[in-house]
Amino acid sequence: MRVEFRECDPANLWIWFEFSDPPVEAELEYLNEVLESWYVLGKLGGFNAEFLIAQEADVELSYLEYPNESDPLPSLMHNMGSLEKQGNWARCWFDLGTVDALALDVLINALRTLSLEYINLVRVIIGGQNEDWPTAELEETAHYDYNNYNGYVQDHREEDLA
Repeated sequence: MRVEFRECDPANLWIWFEFSDPPVEAELEYLNEVLESWYVLGKLGGFNAEFLIAQEADVELSYLEYPNESDPLPSLMHNMGSLEKQGNWARCWFDLGTVDALALDVLINALRTLSLEYINLVRVIIGGQNEDWPTAELEETAHYDYNNYNGYVQDHREEDLA
């Protein structure tokens, strides 16, 4: 799986997924589960590079004194769109909010394993546009209300109502 970065706007970030063949529903479900899990961790502040106590500790983690009273600046992901597909491609939109770049490394690591074990991703493009599948400008989509729910919440709300 190749990874490419194009121009990245954290508040309006498209991530593109190229499959070797048009993805079947099961492959899209696997990918969607990874993206939703990543989003929830980001929404809860899990990608705060200023508070990596265990990572920055010495090699020995036994009896690590983890600070209880620390108050790092919040690092929260704001929004996620729904996973879309067209031909051999899938894409998903994110507003990364204030998450650190660590979040993208975590996602790429998870996608590498997903691609090796479950689905055949040829390429992941982070940011920019896909010439074969243009996106609407953020300003063009801003007037839609979508019942005030982001894609993640909207998708799960529809499941609950069904």
